[in-house]
Amino acid sequence: MHNPAPDTQPTILVVEDDDIVRMLIVDVLEELEYQVLEADGCEQALAYLSDDAQPIALMMTDVGLPVMDGRELAKQARSARPQLPILFASGYAESIDVPEGMAVIGKPFSIDQLRDKVNGILS
Repeated sequence: MHNPAPDTQPTILVVEDDDIVRMLIVDVLEELEYQVLEADGCEQALAYLSDDAQPIALMMTDVGLPVMDGRELAKQARSARPQLPILFASGYAESIDVPEGMAVIGKPFSIDQLRDKVNGILS
């Protein structure tokens, strides 16, 4: 049986300031065989985004981040990578209006919800 090289898997950038939540999200995505980059806030996320050599298929970000909220981060991410799909995680998902090419998942979310959402965006 032939296994594709691991670096062919889409890379997801996870931006979440809560370490435990971030670890859970990363675990789920890695089980789904995505490559994962972790950022605990906007600075780290923007460093990844501004690195042209770093492929990123999707950015998943918490809306409530310190310093700069997820929507502001998304704006900056899109100026660096105009086509980048963005998935917001929010405890107030129903009250968020997301622009084209962006999606939202309500917190708390189940592993299945996260998997379906991510697979739906990247398929």
